[in-house]
Amino acid sequence: MGNKRNKVRNRRRFAISVTVVLLFLAVCGAAGFKSYLEAGAAPVDPADTGYVNLFIPSGSTTHKIGELLSGYDLIKDISRFKLIARLEGYDGNLKAGEYTFSKSMSAREMLDILNAGSANTKRFTIPEGYTVAKTADKLENEGFIDRDVFMDVADSAEFPYKFMPGLPKGPGRLEGFLFPETYDVFTTATEEDIINRMLAQFDKEFTDEYYAKAGEMGLSLYEVVTIASLIEAEARTSVDRPLISSVIQNRLSIGMKLQLDATVQYALGETKERLLIRDTQIDHPYNTYAIDGLPPGPICSPGADCIRAALYPAETNYLFYVRKPDPSGEHNFAETLDEFNRFKRQWQQYSQD
Repeated sequence: MGNKRNKVRNRRRFAISVTVVLLFLAVCGAAGFKSYLEAGAAPVDPADTGYVNLFIPSGSTTHKIGELLSGYDLIKDISRFKLIARLEGYDGNLKAGEYTFSKSMSAREMLDILNAGSANTKRFTIPEGYTVAKTADKLENEGFIDRDVFMDVADSAEFPYKFMPGLPKGPGRLEGFLFPETYDVFTTATEEDIINRMLAQFDKEFTDEYYAKAGEMGLSLYEVVTIASLIEAEARTSVDRPLISSVIQNRLSIGMKLQLDATVQYALGETKERLLIRDTQIDHPYNTYAIDGLPPGPICSPGADCIRAALYPAETNYLFYVRKPDPSGEHNFAETLDEFNRFKRQWQQYSQD
């Protein structure tokens, strides 16, 4: 009986000892983890009060921000920076903008500033389908640029992107390449800075996959962007984009004139709800009712969906399209002229009611 009690007592003592050891290790582990985080959060150099101006682009993840800070030696460790941000509720709340940081600042101080946001930037949005001229008008009206300077830079400045050598020289060369997007820029940004940001975004969007696909199709990048701009100007809904792309490709493949109203409007320099016959007869290189093949270049800045639609058209036999007789903005597509004329009569009746 005594031996049994001793065994039970010994087991209890052992369990208590194990529990105490585990608690000790947990406390030590927690302390070690806290020490690990604190070391990572500490200033890189408390004595260095020199400042670094840093721009955080829109859409930057915590990891990307950590990479930018690390690139200027402002934090000790990207992994610990991300971990602190996640544990302390900063992750997903860090804001784009222009910031001033120092190596004497802790990671938490920088996270506080990034969480609050910067007042040193301004934001603008360029919608899909804007021309360079319309972009310049909008930016000048919003106080970002001097229009004349902007247009001069667009026509003549040098930019370090691989697509630039394939563009024509002189006026209009960047038509189609000022990528439509929302941008945060420094309050001190120049016309050249703004154009550079927009070109950099285009360079990011037009991936290596797209270059390869264009090559497979026998198209240059400039031709792809031209087709994408036509789709952007003609399509009003996402469902229509690859279908309109197929019509363009089908017409090009059989040598049929494109006959696109949007190119005539670009030639006229104005947007008309309905073109007159004399409009489609003007002598102009962008009048696709008169010329064969593509116009000389893009007619606006296409968005990402239209660039993709230009490279990946739907597989159809369509040669025509016309607006549906409803407010959806979608089109009816036809393989034959008879079908097209029937759809056209439906639209005319609807638009006149």
